[in-house]
Parts: sequence; C-alpha cells; structure tokens
Amino acid sequence: MSFDTVAQQPKLMYLLQGVAAFAAVVALVLLALHRGPVRRRAAALILLTPALLLLTVGLLLPGLRTLVLSFTVGGGDAWAGFDNYVWMFTDHRALVALRNTLAWVVLVPLTSTAAGLLYAAAVARSRFGALALSLVLMPMAISLVGAGVVWKFVYAYRPSEAGQIGLLNQLVVGFGGEPRQWLVDSPWNVLFLIGVMVWTQAGFAAVLLDGAIRAVPTELTEAARLDGASPRQIFRRITLPSIRPTLLVVLLAQAIGTFKAFDIVKTMTGGQFDTGVIAHEMYDQAFRYGETGRGAALAVLLFLLVTPFVAHQIRAQRRTR
Repeated sequence: MSFDTVAQQPKLMYLLQGVAAFAAVVALVLLALHRGPVRRRAAALILLTPALLLLTVGLLLPGLRTLVLSFTVGGGDAWAGFDNYVWMFTDHRALVALRNTLAWVVLVPLTSTAAGLLYAAAVARSRFGALALSLVLMPMAISLVGAGVVWKFVYAYRPSEAGQIGLLNQLVVGFGGEPRQWLVDSPWNVLFLIGVMVWTQAGFAAVLLDGAIRAVPTELTEAARLDGASPRQIFRRITLPSIRPTLLVVLLAQAIGTFKAFDIVKTMTGGQFDTGVIAHEMYDQAFRYGETGRGAALAVLLFLLVTPFVAHQIRAQRRTR
C-alpha cells in the first residue's frame, strides 16, 4: 500500500506547524535565559514552559474536548445532556463492561502481587535468585498483544474427535475429560483472560518485592530466629510490615495498569461472550459504532475511576522518600 502524499498533506501541514511552534517556544526560552541574570523560580518557570505547553495541547485540551463530547449524541452533532451517562448504567453491554472491569481491578492486582510476593520470598536468599527473577520477568518482555496471541493458542478448542492444538484442552483430554471452549463460557472466560494479565504482571511485582525483601535488615531476622521464631512467623511479623510501602505501591501500580486493559480482550475475544471491559467498550462505541458521545462518556468514567488510585500512589511514593 503506497503512501499518498497529496491526501495526507493537511495532516503533514499540522505536524509541521506543531513542530515549528514548539521550536519557536524553545528558542524564546533560550533567548530569555541568555539575555541576563534570571531568578531561580523564574528560570524554572521558563524551562517548564515547553513541557507545560505540550501538556496543555496534548492532554488538557483533548481532555476538555472529550468531556464536551460526552454530552453529545453520535459523532458530536447534537446535545444529549446526560443521556450517555444514563445509557452507561442501564445498557446491558455497558453494565457487563463495568462488572468485568471491577473484576479485573480487584483480581489482577491481588493475584499478581500475591504470586510475586510468594515468588520473591522464595528466591530472595537463593544463590540463583537473579536467574529465577529473570525467568519470571520474561513475560513482561512480550507485548500484551503477543501474550494474548500465545494464550489464545493455549486455550484453543477443537471437537473431541479432532486433535487438540490447545495445551489446556490437550491436558484435559489426556486425563480423560472433554475439551471445553474456555473463552466462550461466561463468566469463567473473564477469569481466563485475567489469568493472562496476571502471567504478564507477576514478574513486575516479584522484582520490586524482591528488592524490598533484600532491604529488610538482617539483624531483625537473625534476632527473631534466635528468639525461636519460625520462618512463617518471621515473614508475617517482620518481613511483611517492613515491605508494606513497596507492597502498596505495587498494588496501586497494578490496579492503574489494569484499568487500561484492552489488548488482551481485543486479541483473544474481541469483547464477545460478555468479556468486554470499559477500555474496549469505549473503543467499540467511538470507532466501531460511531457513537463518539458514548465512547467519550466511558473515557470520562475511566478517568474518574483511575484518579483516586493515581492520587493515592503519589501520596504513597512521597511517604517512602
């Protein structure tokens, strides 16, 4: 497919205009700094100007535009008031997306963090700890689309009389069971999709928690061991309280990332069979069905749901400094 320069000329002109405007701002900043002595606060404000400009153009204005679109119908042609928000909490498909998103946000952080914590505790004092962590971290090197493709083959279904190509169904058939369509049966298919996300994120939790466990003073654990504490008691009474700030940061980071779950759902089920989430439903409404207002309303809801988690994470990071 060839690139049509004439057809893309307006977009290229917008791009060139943006680059030229940003270059002009940078030039003005450098000129202001070199004209004479500048106070520290004024210099900081001048240096922040390009970044603030980019944030305004790339984040603030689109956010306001999305908020306005959420009160319109269709492609933004007519005012709809709160109809899109009413639809969001009354339509079956939208309610399924909300329910599934809640399941993702609750199960993914808890499960991946718990798995990462247990793994980190097991390998923290091991001679081969670095190798073990690198192995569990490998799934993070795969994109979520790639992980979805891999696990779609793992969950692949064929009739019992045909040869199975899916690993999970092959194991079921090997033990005398009947193959199942794992990605079709609701609500269990949502759990199988969540399992893919946990597989990709457990390594992230394990690496951070391993560093926190290694930072626990050995004097505390040795003193507890001399007092007769068992490994389980040491882990529960000393290790867990010591790594609580890191544990909270990991949980919040996992929850924030889970709100954006889109790739796995799109790759494995396309949102069918009641597996949709807010991010995927937002994409479908805005770009597949042409309901920009509904897609914008879902985007606003997603922003409102993520904001408390982001604010809490910022406060948690400030406490750890």
